[in-house]
Amino acid sequence: MSAESLVAGSFVVADYVVFALMLMVSAAVGVYYAWVDRGQRSSGDFLMGGRRLTALPVSLSLTASFMSAITVLSNPAEVYRYGASIGFYGLSYVMTIVFTSEVFLPVFYRLAVTSTYEYLELRFNRATRLLGTLLFIVQTILYTGIVIYAPALALNQVTGMNLWGAVISTGVVCTFYCTMGGLKAVVWTDVFQLGVMLAGFLSVIIRSVVLKGGVFPIISDSEQGGRLNFWDFDTNPLRRHTFWTITIGGTFVWVSIYGINQAQVQRYISCKSLGHARVSLYINLLGLWSILLCSVFAGMCLYSVYKNCDPWTAGLVSAPDQLMPYLVMDILGDYPGLPGLFVAAAYSGSLSTVSSSINALAAVTVEDLIKPYTNMSERHLSWISKGLSLVYGALCIGMAGLASLMGGILQAAISIFGIVGGPLLGLFTLGILFPFANSKGALSGLVSGLVVSLWVGIGAQIYPPPSEMTRPLPLSTEGCNFTATDSLNWTSTALPTQLTSITTAPVHNLDSRPGLADNWYSLSYLYFSPIGTIVSISVGLIVSLLTRGYRLKVESRLTLMKEDTTPYYLIKFFKDRVLRRTGKFDLTKDRDKNFGNTNPAFCDTEMNLTKTTIPT
Repeated sequence: MSAESLVAGSFVVADYVVFALMLMVSAAVGVYYAWVDRGQRSSGDFLMGGRRLTALPVSLSLTASFMSAITVLSNPAEVYRYGASIGFYGLSYVMTIVFTSEVFLPVFYRLAVTSTYEYLELRFNRATRLLGTLLFIVQTILYTGIVIYAPALALNQVTGMNLWGAVISTGVVCTFYCTMGGLKAVVWTDVFQLGVMLAGFLSVIIRSVVLKGGVFPIISDSEQGGRLNFWDFDTNPLRRHTFWTITIGGTFVWVSIYGINQAQVQRYISCKSLGHARVSLYINLLGLWSILLCSVFAGMCLYSVYKNCDPWTAGLVSAPDQLMPYLVMDILGDYPGLPGLFVAAAYSGSLSTVSSSINALAAVTVEDLIKPYTNMSERHLSWISKGLSLVYGALCIGMAGLASLMGGILQAAISIFGIVGGPLLGLFTLGILFPFANSKGALSGLVSGLVVSLWVGIGAQIYPPPSEMTRPLPLSTEGCNFTATDSLNWTSTALPTQLTSITTAPVHNLDSRPGLADNWYSLSYLYFSPIGTIVSISVGLIVSLLTRGYRLKVESRLTLMKEDTTPYYLIKFFKDRVLRRTGKFDLTKDRDKNFGNTNPAFCDTEMNLTKTTIPT
């Protein structure tokens, strides 16, 4: 492996053509829907697609929305450094979709809300709604900043393109088609961008498989390097990634995204029926699994190619999140157009997420902060929605500057969702599952959950957990072949295990670490969300009971009803069809009592007629 294997600006014309084509198609979708829907003047048409979308495009859009550049760049780097245990996210996806489909979807769809935070006012009060809305806005702008920054890193690494030029162009393209075409444009560009993401992954995977002589050598290399660490059932909550942290913590994080996050809820309640909405969630599960499988296997390919010469330890890349772009230029550089396809994949992931976020931010601002306090026509609200898309696009570009200070991209993104999403999930769960929860309990629960989440999250950023809890796997530079002219600051004695953290938080002397640092602050970042949710629900229930919430009369439509759930209909079907049929054809049962009723098809009818015709 030569140090000159990565040359900045190594894109050729074909790469730029592929990349530009992806941008042009995305922008064209926005123009198309702006033209097609030019006669529709309401904000509902712009923000909700007129509630006429079908299951397939919505399901693909749901997948693309949070499978961003973070997935394309950081998941493979995560597997490379910590192993393939993140594959257990596949289980947390299943639990997430089931819980969302059975608990949150029926209530939101029945109420036909545009903003999920409308529910909080209907169920509790306006103060709860406003606080929830503001928290969502802060969370989304922070997250979107990270999502814009991630592909800009990739572009900067593989093409030498100016970092901030890439950041601004990402934001501008997203903002353009969001402002032009509304939710329909966002959904259909997501469908296209998901295809580009899969194509980008497959180009890297196929070339790696050819290079290594098949799939099995890659799996064998990963196994020998300790990357197939699936069977880690350690229950220690301080361990960064185990089966339990990923399945339990991951489920809470993803339920807070699918169950209550405006960007996702806005999609499935824009379906034309509840059935379409449910189907879209389950088809989306297949999409989530596909992207997860591709990203995990791409990480194994990354390790297999660089098992003897780690580019990060050797100083060829400055951060683990740049490993995938490095691999792409290394193994695909001789195939014009394919590096462009991979960068388009990273860029597509970013565009899909940012556009979803901008559209969701515009929706909650119109519905929660403008509509209740003004008396504007639908036409004016439609124009305001478009103006807000522009404003939020600019804000998200600005927030990308913060992302450059947040260290590891994957961990930073999940931490933000955990710290803010956890308490919000607890708030909505209180409203939907506990009829006696009142507004006092809801507000105090939300604030308590947020305080505790912020406490552990900020503490973990200041005092990063020790390496024995994060457990980075060993990396080697033994096989590196550097030339004498290389000007790298690298020595053969550099140990990769010393590089335990990619966060930019200051390193503290062990003696100066507070007592909480080795326990409370060292909790796995995936547990930030469960902590916020559990504290929010617990405090909410206690305060509600103390303030006589059990006297509260809540409209049944605002809580989960048994008729909303799939098990209710399965049990009913089983009783109506299976049990009744079994009873009719069991001719040996109660033979004496039913003697003479030889035709079971008429048994019930005859008895009912007898009962109703005898005068009383």
